Amino acid sequence: MNTQECFSSRVLEVSDAFEANELFQDQGWTDGLPIVPPTESGVRSFLSHAGLEANTIIGFEPVRRRQITAEKVAIAALMAGCRAQYMPVVVAIVRAMCEPPFCLHGSTASTGGCAPMVVVNGPIRQKIGMNATHNVLANGSRANASMGRSIRLLLINVLGSHPGQLDRSTLGHAGKYSFCFAEDEEDSPWVPLAVERGVPVGTSAVTVMSAESPHQIMNDWTQDPKDILDTYAAAIRANMLTYSIWSGNYALIIPKQHRTFFAEAKWSKQNIRDYVFEKACVSRKEWCQVGKTAVAGLKDENKVYTALRTPEDLLVIAAGGPAGGFGAIVPPWYGQKSLAVTVAIDD
Repeated sequence: MNTQECFSSRVLEVSDAFEANELFQDQGWTDGLPIVPPTESGVRSFLSHAGLEANTIIGFEPVRRRQITAEKVAIAALMAGCRAQYMPVVVAIVRAMCEPPFCLHGSTASTGGCAPMVVVNGPIRQKIGMNATHNVLANGSRANASMGRSIRLLLINVLGSHPGQLDRSTLGHAGKYSFCFAEDEEDSPWVPLAVERGVPVGTSAVTVMSAESPHQIMNDWTQDPKDILDTYAAAIRANMLTYSIWSGNYALIIPKQHRTFFAEAKWSKQNIRDYVFEKACVSRKEWCQVGKTAVAGLKDENKVYTALRTPEDLLVIAAGGPAGGFGAIVPPWYGQKSLAVTVAIDD
């Protein structure tokens, strides 16, 4: 195998895609799944589509002092199976994750096993064929799957996030392969997430949150908004008791059926945030009910902890299929130590 310099990365000559995959697997450059060989022409196409030079700095991770260049982002996106037109979205995701409030190193290295959850808003969702409805958190959309996966491949190959090395996850979750979806703006009565978070109307954007695995809930027996939200809040409280009591960003993913009931009752996203803020709280003494008696009494057992610092911590996202009284809560990795970040996409 001959090597030569291309951009800042080596060029490895292999006979075919099979050999390339075996090489990447042997070297630990993948997430365990097959990759698309990142050819020089492919990387150039991705960079061209985003209007970036190879050495453009997209972000900087200060703990390991690693610069993330456009070249490395393009390589990861191509490996993950992205199309060139996805590149501006992937670039925006990386930029958001490199913002200090996200705490990229901590969330990547933690034993807690979180994953970057990516929500995409704006016109680019439809332009690149993202999924916001059926099976929204799972398989079925090349754009969703490959863009989310590109982040994992980038973390592995640029930051060294290999399991058992920098990545110290005890368990992890499936979102570490890919956790990327679009908000269903067309079939929602609400202001899009990115607009609520300061992005101008009509501008494409990403919101990235360091998240634990989603917890699906079901309430198919009522149309009352308070009753429905009591079920979501119960799932949040369960997370506070069994995982982490610390406040920060939580996300509610609300599919069509529940959205319809909220809309009929004229409940806005702000109404939902205010209600959940009041309901999603636990007292320290409740830890005694979940096997944590040893720590429940170390401090004031009557102190009340809220899941959210303020109602604005709650991300309310319209997504999911049109039928069924289901929804999901997505807990944060470590409360306010890592906060959601929203950035506009340069498309």
